[in-house]
Amino acid sequence: MNDAARLDYKAAAPELMRALSGAHQSVAKSGLPGELIDLVHLRVSQINICAYCVDLHWRDALEKQTDARKLCSIVSWPEAPFFSARERAALRWAEVLTRVADGGAPQHEYVAVAEQFAGAELAALTLAIALMNCYNRLGVGFAQRPAA
Repeated sequence: MNDAARLDYKAAAPELMRALSGAHQSVAKSGLPGELIDLVHLRVSQINICAYCVDLHWRDALEKQTDARKLCSIVSWPEAPFFSARERAALRWAEVLTRVADGGAPQHEYVAVAEQFAGAELAALTLAIALMNCYNRLGVGFAQRPAA
């Protein structure tokens, strides 16, 4: 693999990054529980194999004292008993939207998440998922790596 340095996209496009950060901050203020957002961000980053973001969100969740069993089990969340119905719905929706190229966003998946999240909450959750997919593509595309 070529280890040539890639573009520092934050320095190259600071205005665009501020806009993205503003959307991210709006999601944080949306009323969705921070732990739920952290779990969704972590799972999306795992699916996208963004090492930088996995490390970042795992550490953030740990600092916020998210249950360590949840963090260690998120990769197998459908089988783990540690997640609430709302967390399960959010994680499933995150997986569906992150893998949207594989099968779209079927109505039954939408109905399932809409049973747990209504109106503004569902919009904020969906935006949180979309933003993390965007950040992951930046991280992977520009080869960001976690600090050793």
